[in-house]
Amino acid sequence: MSWEIIFVCALLIGAVVSFVLEKLPVDLTAMAVFGLLLVVSVLTHSAYLPTIEDYLDVFSNPAPLTIAAMFILSTALDKCGAIEVVAQSLGKLAGLGYRPFLFILLLVVAIMSAFINNTAVVVVLLPVVLSLARKTDQAASKFLIPLSYASIFGGCCTAIGTSTNILVSSILQGHDLEPLSMFELSSIGVPLLCGGILYLVFFGKARLPVRDTLTSILSEEERKEYITEAFVKPGSSLIGTSVSESSFFKKRGVRLLEVVRGGVGLQANIRDIVLREGDRLILACRPSAIMEAHAEEGVHFSEEMAMELEQIAAHEGAIVEGVLEPASGIIGQTIGEVNFRQRFRMVLLAVHRRGSNLREKLETVRLEFGDTLLMMGSDAAIENLRSSDDIVLLDRAHLPAKNMRQKTPIVLFVLFGIIFSVSCNIMPIVAAALTGATILFLTGCVRPKDGYRAIEWRILVLIYGMLALGLAMETSGMSSAIARFLVDSSELLVAAQWRPYFILACIYICTGALTEVLSNNATVVLMAPISIGLAVTLGVDPRPFIIATCIASSASFSTPIGYQTNTYVYGVGGYRFSDFFKIGLPLNLYYGLVCVFLIPVIWKF
Repeated sequence: MSWEIIFVCALLIGAVVSFVLEKLPVDLTAMAVFGLLLVVSVLTHSAYLPTIEDYLDVFSNPAPLTIAAMFILSTALDKCGAIEVVAQSLGKLAGLGYRPFLFILLLVVAIMSAFINNTAVVVVLLPVVLSLARKTDQAASKFLIPLSYASIFGGCCTAIGTSTNILVSSILQGHDLEPLSMFELSSIGVPLLCGGILYLVFFGKARLPVRDTLTSILSEEERKEYITEAFVKPGSSLIGTSVSESSFFKKRGVRLLEVVRGGVGLQANIRDIVLREGDRLILACRPSAIMEAHAEEGVHFSEEMAMELEQIAAHEGAIVEGVLEPASGIIGQTIGEVNFRQRFRMVLLAVHRRGSNLREKLETVRLEFGDTLLMMGSDAAIENLRSSDDIVLLDRAHLPAKNMRQKTPIVLFVLFGIIFSVSCNIMPIVAAALTGATILFLTGCVRPKDGYRAIEWRILVLIYGMLALGLAMETSGMSSAIARFLVDSSELLVAAQWRPYFILACIYICTGALTEVLSNNATVVLMAPISIGLAVTLGVDPRPFIIATCIASSASFSTPIGYQTNTYVYGVGGYRFSDFFKIGLPLNLYYGLVCVFLIPVIWKF
């Protein structure tokens, strides 16, 4: 075994460990892999590793551009209110009962996810489903995992249904093979979709848990908070001290929302503000802390509030839950770095992440994708937050800030145009998607600023890094060595005529296991070259193996971290890690068995 294979293997293992441990963001890990590959290529000039030019050629891969264009299309559908119309129609069906309503919900979500970004569908429908769960008198946890799974079902049915399918199509082209046609995957995806929906409708309710949302962690005392205002009196001991130094703001049950000076709210980090005479303090107090706060010398409460404090009413303020947008600009920053209170005029009460509630030292918490936030603020602050591109509030359906319903026909025309042109081989996916995105910009369906913001750049960076690693695996001979090892092992276990079936099952199992702990995009980029190498070694058509890799990389049901939509509903639904395993493992087994038996029938070896 050459040192090049050992190096690439070590790099692959290191990347996988980093992805699993999540000490570094996945995009940063991918970038580090890319950089290390470039450095080793420059220093060694090895003939068994790609050159600098070879590595840079991954940027000519059409898949990331296609994925970026599809993000733009998805945000255009959201901005024009097309998904909102579907959500409103679903609301009229809530009275049908749990199973009939769940069946229609899953079918609608699957159809939508077959043509637009899965995550966008789930993000927009999350508040809708939470609202409808209350109408049907069911726990939201009975709907949210099925919502995520339905988006996966639909994504496996078309070439543009998910980013992994677009990547697979590009990888096929890179090996001089026919790319995926628009509905090629439907032959296997539709039967899988039907079985998956029936499983969730008839067996899901018993297997899905009853979980509480984030607001349930609050005691009755904590749910009753009052917004009041106070002024720093002349001669007060607070004058000249910073908020972080003052004992007044360390009292349990007293929260400082804002400091207003000269009629203007100060924008600086609230903990660093040095108080002055006459500063107006906007406070949130629990009932038990009100009298203690009033006893503080040097602080004057407004007379009307001192005489009769009123609990926050629905029209004045509330406690709300929100979840970070996938493309949120505050992901990766700490609460302190974001300056959360000043930026959003909201108090952050808790963060729910992967089954646990973070409530201590929130200023140092670094926000991650899928975090659910519990916030408290005035009515005005909550309404302002609704128009934010960083946080989706879960109390009611998201409404576009600007009515663009008149643009809906154009967006739908572009979507159908992409589907038609790719289905009829008029143009490749990348050309159709980029043309569609350009039309959306030119017609004002989405502003370029909003379109670029909607692109999840972290995913694109991850893809480029993994494409470089996949190229190194092939050039070094690592993919061929793995393929040869698996084929030689199969010769000892099964007869020659059953060997392709055995290898197909191995590919599916390995890909499915990897995608439960890694990103689906990283998994498909790493496994596709191995799948093609196995087919070449066996002397059979690689397409069945690629199709198996494609489906398995998306079929992440047993963990909440393998697929973005699973991660998204994890915190919102208050789920535990084991909940996904309990409901998802039978789906994994079903998908695996159907693929192993049906793929060779549709795509011959």
